[in-house]
Amino acid sequence: MNEAERIAAARHLLREHIEALVGRGTIPRFEEAMTHPSLANESGGPDNQRLEFLGDAVLGLCVTEMLSEAQPDADEGRLTRMRSALVNAEALAAWARRVDLGSSMGFGRGAKLGTEREQTNVLADAAEALVAAVYDVHGLAGAKSLVRAIVGERIDQDRTLGGLDPKSALQESVQSRGLPAPTYRAVDVRGVPHAQVFEVEVMIDGQPAARGQGRNKRAAERAAALAALDALEAPARESDVSPPDPPPAS
Repeated sequence: MNEAERIAAARHLLREHIEALVGRGTIPRFEEAMTHPSLANESGGPDNQRLEFLGDAVLGLCVTEMLSEAQPDADEGRLTRMRSALVNAEALAAWARRVDLGSSMGFGRGAKLGTEREQTNVLADAAEALVAAVYDVHGLAGAKSLVRAIVGERIDQDRTLGGLDPKSALQESVQSRGLPAPTYRAVDVRGVPHAQVFEVEVMIDGQPAARGQGRNKRAAERAAALAALDALEAPARESDVSPPDPPPAS
């Protein structure tokens, strides 16, 4: 199976998954949603950036409605923090990886095919573009069905929703251990000017703790803080698991 056939097969599976969520029917702008700018620059056709712009707004509206219904007693500040946790690039990319969205994307020859399909900002943009493509044909009801699949489980499960932002939570956790406040440093910036990817490393007590990526430095710092929080809390979670009973003496 050549590259074009592999992408076509992946797109067929993704379309079936999306149709199961939003209803049967063609999605005319599906191919556009799956077209990275690097391919559009070579072919002269449209890329997914305009759809991503629309999808960002549709996604925000859908999540706002979902949170308003699910959290009737939450104030504006809490709802805003919850929405940010649900629609950030890391959250969108996590869903994209679950449905193997990257395998459906078309890239130009100049793109690094070994890494582009897994880059957080590339996957997040494509997820937003897909929301817009569904909205374009199925309206707000169809878009909400897709968005519910993207973020629905996390509304009740994500421990960060509505709480402290990740950087503040990490600072509290670190300082509770008697350590100085964490620091952040940019380690890489790549991509074209309109679609850059920032990579940031968070340092705890002078040692590298975790890295994160985002479409701007602030988003990358938040992603790094979340990764560091997970690393700090992992030993505690493991200690809560009771060891298995020893085998009976022979």
